[in-house]
Amino acid sequence: MFWQTSRFSIDLATPKVMGIVNVTPDSFSDGGSFAEPRAALAHCEQLLLDGADILDIGAESSRPGARALPLEEELGRLLPVVRHAVHLGVPISIDTYKPGVMQAVLDLGADIINDIWALRWSDGPNSSSGEALVAAHPGCGVCLMHMHRDPQSMQLSPMTGDVVPQVLLFLERATQRLSALGLEKSRIVLDPGIGFGKTVDQNFALLARQAELLALGYPLLAGWSRKSSLVAATQVLSDAKHTMSNQDRITPSVTAAVLAVQNGARVVRVHDVKETVQALKVLKAVQTAGLENK
Repeated sequence: MFWQTSRFSIDLATPKVMGIVNVTPDSFSDGGSFAEPRAALAHCEQLLLDGADILDIGAESSRPGARALPLEEELGRLLPVVRHAVHLGVPISIDTYKPGVMQAVLDLGADIINDIWALRWSDGPNSSSGEALVAAHPGCGVCLMHMHRDPQSMQLSPMTGDVVPQVLLFLERATQRLSALGLEKSRIVLDPGIGFGKTVDQNFALLARQAELLALGYPLLAGWSRKSSLVAATQVLSDAKHTMSNQDRITPSVTAAVLAVQNGARVVRVHDVKETVQALKVLKAVQTAGLENK
């Protein structure tokens, strides 16, 4: 199984680690740490040393309650970093939902569009949608994510009922629209959107029942890193006190990433690359030993 992108055909026979680079002052876990281009690029290089296979660069926070960022401001944060990151020798994914940003980063040589809106957004009534823009591109990869409502309201009124068939239907329809536009299946990866308008129980249901999402026939990306559901599962706190340091979130984040891979995810999107890479090597050693001893 390969993920076809602008410059790379990514072999997903071995799970890939996507390192997160937040070029923003207000992301939920590391906002401000890499807001300046020089710091962001240094972080990119460190993540590669730590073993990242893909870099995912974003300039607008999608944490619950985050404000929407004007197009020009997002471009101003993002383009200086992307301009240099595309020369690092690995696939570069851009976390954006705006077609104007997509076009700009693809023009610079970015490989993947990672969109929380699953390409549904349009910059204006006379602008192309993300779907049309990506379909017109000769080869970029795309990650389609499920999100309930929008970042401003998603956790104020999360989903109700059985989350898995609802996410499944949404992602199925998103892939059908792209297929109708002529996009090759090999360019598409799916993300169930952990934490994007779901309750804690719903998030864990998506992990426990990942096989149902894999039935669509597309590779799955899992984004559990430092999410509040992991805090809820590991601490008994009131809603007002659901806080945990980034250091304390490493173990549950890595655990969730390993479980996601065990359940069939082919890409894990993480902040803590080194620890995740090490854990996945242990998982691979166990799996290899199990096959050799059969």
